[in-house]
Amino acid sequence: MGESIEHHCGLALAHTMHDLYSMMEALEHRGQEAAGIAAVGTRSIDVLKWVGGIRGFGRENLERIFPFDDYHTYIGHVRYSTSGKKDLGELLKGAHPQTIGGRVINHGNHMLVLGCEKAMVHNGQIDVLSLEGIVNKNNPSPGCDTEALLQYFAEQGARNILRRIPGAYTLIIADRSRTKVMVMRDPTGIRIGVLGSKGGKSVVASEDIAIRKSGGVSQGDLSPGAIYYIDNNGQVEKKQIIDNAGIEAKLAHCMFEYLYLSDPESVIDGVSVRRVRELLGQQLAKEYAPKDIDFVTHVPNSPEAAARKYADELGVPFLNVFYKPNARRSFIEGTNEARKTLMRDNFYLLPSAVDIIKGKKIVVIDDSLVRGTVVTRVRELLYQEARVDGADFLSYTPPIGIIGNDGIPRGCMYGVDMPPTDKFIARIDGANPRNATSAEINEKIGMSVKFLSREGLDQVFNKVGLPPTNLCQYCIGGEAPYNRNQILRVVK
Repeated sequence: MGESIEHHCGLALAHTMHDLYSMMEALEHRGQEAAGIAAVGTRSIDVLKWVGGIRGFGRENLERIFPFDDYHTYIGHVRYSTSGKKDLGELLKGAHPQTIGGRVINHGNHMLVLGCEKAMVHNGQIDVLSLEGIVNKNNPSPGCDTEALLQYFAEQGARNILRRIPGAYTLIIADRSRTKVMVMRDPTGIRIGVLGSKGGKSVVASEDIAIRKSGGVSQGDLSPGAIYYIDNNGQVEKKQIIDNAGIEAKLAHCMFEYLYLSDPESVIDGVSVRRVRELLGQQLAKEYAPKDIDFVTHVPNSPEAAARKYADELGVPFLNVFYKPNARRSFIEGTNEARKTLMRDNFYLLPSAVDIIKGKKIVVIDDSLVRGTVVTRVRELLYQEARVDGADFLSYTPPIGIIGNDGIPRGCMYGVDMPPTDKFIARIDGANPRNATSAEINEKIGMSVKFLSREGLDQVFNKVGLPPTNLCQYCIGGEAPYNRNQILRVVK
């Protein structure tokens, strides 16, 4: 699909630093590699970016850097990238907000950009070759796709972003030449975003849990193909730009938000994430019910609701077996070596569970099986340390990265760290690439592995009112969610 520079993250907009910080803390599961804030005033846009999670900067220090009286709107971002670069300079360059103009003060692990002309935060992934030469003209080597997208906005405007770039993005733009901050979600609705209110003013976040945890009220998902204009007083005006009710922009919500990325207490496009995961556990129990199971457990933390439901359905005790000293996700590490290191240093057996499961048969539920990093660690702990008699590893996501019926190797090019070139456990690469058989996957992992069927997954989404035709399932063999060359009709 051309050159794609990828990042995956969470974003937020509020009108006090206190509220923004609270929302960013609630979104940290979406990115811990870098964070940043843009403070928007009537005369200035000032930016701070730093390496590490949101807690890398205390709120009190942020309030000193950005005095409340000078600003009316605050935009925040937490990020993880798939570039594999761990150099501090590269991480800081790729951190958000991305900016045009301003005076840069670089302190190595954090950076200030004062007096910006424009600033943008973005969740998603853009094919930079779709930006009509703007990137090459202004910056032949953009540090990230958001930098390229901001350049495109400066040349073409917000409406043309929606008209000519069908996905995948939710973004917030502050422009010193305009009196209102702009928020938009791609016409296909791949990436998520929620509008809410706090103290009579509009707020925005990637997930509604962030708004609720800050004391605000969720008002529903951002409409795909719309621009929201938020003024200095927090009042919002919505303009629908693209007709997503017709054939112009087919909806393609990211299924992985429900399966893994989002907080279990979030509600996305009207559907409870927890409810989806419970139904996935129920469906797994219908498809796979090994005999003589002693316990059911899960890989912390996304699949817990599914594992508990699976255990209930089979009448088998649920038992917490594993723990992580910190909540950092191996999936969002930039390299495979970093993922392996994190699994080794941040994934252990609960001491209280070791004697209980010794000599027993156990089922382990996980949200997905992508590269095999997690399941390899699970096998080591269960067989080598706990000395279980048998273990089955069940994924409630069908095999990811397979070769589709059209012969094209799958993965994600729309905002999740699973590019088609990745080393997927479900695919045999080489001169004649093909999908791995169940026996080959089991042999490679060294334990029994089962996947929820594609039909079973579709049944679950149908039950919650999300027809599979409105989902992006490209990574498991589905169709591409959009044609990047399509120009969408603007609503008159």
